[in-house]
Amino acid sequence: MFGIGKKRTKFGKWIDKKGIKQIELEEAANLGRATVSNMCNDKDYKPKFSTFAKLQKGLKKMGYNVEYHDFWM
Repeated sequence: MFGIGKKRTKFGKWIDKKGIKQIELEEAANLGRATVSNMCNDKDYKPKFSTFAKLQKGLKKMGYNVEYHDFWM
């Protein structure tokens, strides 16, 4: 597990399993550090659709196809 033992969300566990670093995701999806951190660590955080659209586009560039309901429903 990456990090220092923080609780991870379903999305955070998924990127850990795939070996994707948060910084890579920030750059590919053009999202801020705090936004990506919240998606990975805050179980109460649900991104707006526009934020998820950026995330989805960035992950698609990296070769992954995800849907909103895979992590936040």
